[in-house]
Amino acid sequence: MIRGRFAPSPTGELHAGSLVAALASWLDARALKGEWWVRMEDVDGPRCMVGSAASILHQLSLCGLHSDSEVIYQSHRNSLYEQALHQIIAKGLAYPCACTRKEIEEQQATLGLSLERHKSAVYPGTCRNGLHGKPVRAWRFNVLKWSELRGSPEVHWTDRRLGPQSQNVQEEVGDFVLKRADGVWAYQLAVVVDDAAQGITHVVRGEDLTDNTARQYLLQEALGYKHPYYLHTPLVLGDNGEKLSKQNDAKALDLSSPQAVCLAMQSAASALGLSTLALPVSNSAGLDLALSTWSQEWAQKYLRASP
Repeated sequence: MIRGRFAPSPTGELHAGSLVAALASWLDARALKGEWWVRMEDVDGPRCMVGSAASILHQLSLCGLHSDSEVIYQSHRNSLYEQALHQIIAKGLAYPCACTRKEIEEQQATLGLSLERHKSAVYPGTCRNGLHGKPVRAWRFNVLKWSELRGSPEVHWTDRRLGPQSQNVQEEVGDFVLKRADGVWAYQLAVVVDDAAQGITHVVRGEDLTDNTARQYLLQEALGYKHPYYLHTPLVLGDNGEKLSKQNDAKALDLSSPQAVCLAMQSAASALGLSTLALPVSNSAGLDLALSTWSQEWAQKYLRASP
């Protein structure tokens, strides 16, 4: 069974950028004659807003995008993440870490490495050989050890839109976090466990998440999971040239009328390189026809890059 998913974080209502990701993943699943599931990535409780999950589901419904399965919530799945962490620890591929973010950045500066904008410091492996009496703050995946076992730190994959991709995780990321110092499960572990548990075969998401794929590949290998196929969509940028996001105060979608829904969907389709339909998308019948047309266009663009 082919299965895609849309997995928003309920930290606010959908904006133009998140609608593009939702529409792309829905079109991909439909073009492949598969299922489309919605998952709420609310594992980071302090960032989530009360009522946001319900608002997002309502917005999706207004846009004609309905999950083919019951919506799951990461906040209800802690036992699955705990089990996966113990599995990785049992294989000797995870270790406790006592470092603070400031210490890691200072260590990177000492090594003469600069910190790129919007990127975390590369972890130098300080706690890989023990805590030296310091208290445990987090758990990290031992990229160095797994790279030695698999024969290379280089991860290679083919993105269905971007083409061949590669990353040396050891050099570009280092040993990454599986469980944070505040007790919250790291995104990388949670998404890998959930995609495997839900049988997700095709992941369609924003291009800003391309960098996460190599880390997720390594975790999938270590846990014995199959790799999904990945496609990363173009980003919607704000007036300042930055990715449109809730952190940049992106405005919530205006879906207050059928006409507003029409404009939002036309804009999302245009961002994906699909046609801006001349027909009105101002009622459910028009919206269904538009989605069907866009699904056919999507198939022509991307199914040649699918198995």
